[in-house]
Amino acid sequence: MSDTQITQNPMDALLEKEGASKIPGVGDLVSGVVISISKNEVYVDLAGITTGIVRGREIYDESEEFSNLKVSDKVSATVIGLDNENGYMELSFREAGHKRAWDNLERLYKEGTLVESKVVDANKGGLMIKIGNVVGFLPVSQLTIEHYPRIEGGDKSKILTHLKSFINQPLKTKIIDVDEKDEKLIVSEKAAWDEKQKKAISHYVVGDKVKGKVTGVVDFGAFVEFGDNLEGLVHISELAWQRIDNPRDIIKVGDVVDAEIIDIDDTKISLSLKKLQKDPWVEVTNKYKIGQKIKGLVLKVNPFGAFIELDNDIHGLVHISELSDKKVNNPEDLVKVGQEYEFVILTIEPKYHRLGLSLKAANKKETKKSKDSDETPKKVEVKEDATPAETTTPVVEVAPEVPTTPEVK
Repeated sequence: MSDTQITQNPMDALLEKEGASKIPGVGDLVSGVVISISKNEVYVDLAGITTGIVRGREIYDESEEFSNLKVSDKVSATVIGLDNENGYMELSFREAGHKRAWDNLERLYKEGTLVESKVVDANKGGLMIKIGNVVGFLPVSQLTIEHYPRIEGGDKSKILTHLKSFINQPLKTKIIDVDEKDEKLIVSEKAAWDEKQKKAISHYVVGDKVKGKVTGVVDFGAFVEFGDNLEGLVHISELAWQRIDNPRDIIKVGDVVDAEIIDIDDTKISLSLKKLQKDPWVEVTNKYKIGQKIKGLVLKVNPFGAFIELDNDIHGLVHISELSDKKVNNPEDLVKVGQEYEFVILTIEPKYHRLGLSLKAANKKETKKSKDSDETPKKVEVKEDATPAETTTPVVEVAPEVPTTPEVK
């Protein structure tokens, strides 16, 4: 063997044997068979041409394709070095997986396929998610109505707490932006929901009656699932004819309800429960009359007055101007939530579901009645066994007039 042969680089010898055209270059994707696996190294036979090694951080695969490798498995890897210190070709699952993962995301984006995103973290702007091993972002604005953080006053700490409650949960999403170069992945839960609705919504029209199951109750209403996995919103104002402050007082998750479709806006379905219930206001004038004095329970006090419950279905309003003859700065100074008072009915408007009440009118009548009763002569009680003498009007004796002493001149 010549000195040239002894000192020849293994790769050079390979080039001479197989030809330069068959030797991959840095950045190329190669395929092979796993021949050995250790904790931090994977050896790959590259079709008998040479042996490649994947080690350290290069084993990490974003596509998760090689997360459970075993000997004899076929693999693909990216060439990152032609010849290392031991004569092996340096390979990377990480780069190959990265490319494969982003190519797959690009395909899902173009096809509009719905994907499952696992929530891994949250910030005030939205949710950090993972599709496979690729980290992406789901903005707050792209959450569905059910998951959107409707926090009174916009308290940022409460919004963050709400968003963190989704950590480790899978959400159905749709990719709305993907860029491998900038490693940008944006997904939308709302878009995925719209896609789901479109497929089944065409079978329904406004006025249809449906039966469904309550899947969520929020401050502004309840969500009802019906038909082929469709979901509609029953706004708080459509739950019942009476005034409701908290939907949870009358409905809960799991309830089976009948509803009517009252609006279809693209993929948003609005439902009503009260449409299928008898309107108590149709016959309100048979039960209540203007000028009638009636007791009512204070449900809620606002700066402009108070809402009063007359019965389970009919609620009225006493305006601040009808609380007292005197100026009222705070209605709560005169009426308290949970307490019952007497009112006079001022107006009844069945068409608009309105009934006006007055507290001051009731107090005026009470005051007048008390005043009139004080001026009424007392009734003389007559005993059943009284004698005639006892029942006669008592005689009032008048003292005789005493003459004055004449003036002496």
